[in-house]
Amino acid sequence: MKVLVGISRIFVGILFIISGLIKLNDPVGFSFKLKDYFAPDVLNLDFLVPYALLIAIFVVIYEVLLGIMVILGYAKKFTLWSLLLMIVFFTFLTFYSAYFNKVTDCGCFGDALKLTPWESFTKDIVLLVLILILFFGRKYIQPFFARGTQSIIVFASFIGCLAITYYVLQHLPIIDFRPYKIGANITEGMTVPEGAPKPIFEYNWEFNVNGEKKIITTNGDYPQQEGEFVGVETKEIQAGYEPPVHDFSIERDGEDYTTQFLNEEKLIVIVVYNLTNSEKEGFASVRKLTNEALKKGYKVIGWSASSQEVMDQMTKDYELNFNFYFCDETTLKTIVRSNPGILELDRGTILQKLHYNDVKKLKLE
Repeated sequence: MKVLVGISRIFVGILFIISGLIKLNDPVGFSFKLKDYFAPDVLNLDFLVPYALLIAIFVVIYEVLLGIMVILGYAKKFTLWSLLLMIVFFTFLTFYSAYFNKVTDCGCFGDALKLTPWESFTKDIVLLVLILILFFGRKYIQPFFARGTQSIIVFASFIGCLAITYYVLQHLPIIDFRPYKIGANITEGMTVPEGAPKPIFEYNWEFNVNGEKKIITTNGDYPQQEGEFVGVETKEIQAGYEPPVHDFSIERDGEDYTTQFLNEEKLIVIVVYNLTNSEKEGFASVRKLTNEALKKGYKVIGWSASSQEVMDQMTKDYELNFNFYFCDETTLKTIVRSNPGILELDRGTILQKLHYNDVKKLKLE
């Protein structure tokens, strides 16, 4: 039991630290995932949506600290109860998401590792077992250091987490795990490779045969069956290949400009995924940047999910000298965590990506 507790202690601690640090690298992204859970058709906790970012920051820092504390053997009773309550809650949440197919990605490891709902639930079950081993074998958990040293390590870890949080909120994630990272080509990201797996569907055909209901199941072909055809239900039994970049398009006035702008050689893009939630103080520095970029021969455009009328009015209010084009809000949130954010593209390849606080760091030829 002592050996089992020792192994479980290290495994649980390391997993909590890694999971927490990955989300701490991108708390804004984790807050988007929490909003998915708070939605009316999931947990129906709309009143928590305005506090999603604060909750995200608290959860990920708490997760990192619990991982450190269980390894150190610090505040054993508090740590074990916290681990147990947290994993019970998340096990329920991942089961609910998987069973009812509500949230297709739990966000446990941010964008670094995507897990299906059932994979997330399985992971939580394993963690629940390990934490129960720790809970009932807590007498075998001995501290590695003196109490004072442990307190210093935990406090220093807390300050370090706060520092990381402040940095990534004022700039961008330190490590970008998304398909729109610097160096990625958007066009290539939308390409489906030859021979990629295609989705497999199951078709349940319903017939009325002499007054009796009969279901015939095929993988697509219309069955040779006597009787009156009533209807068909389609179910995807195996997902096909999904390119890393999807749901990406650039439109204005009903026209598609995706190909045109992904072929531009010197393109500066200002991303404002939602004007209502944007940081208005960022537009003054954006205006200076875009004026300079235009003088140096760059094409400048904006991407936003807000309506064209709203963005055109905003362009006038802030005296911006470029037009905004419509792009899906989820896609824009994935591209850059800053609102507004700045991109430089060359034939669809992302050369630079910056937070509006770092406008002066953008290098123009």
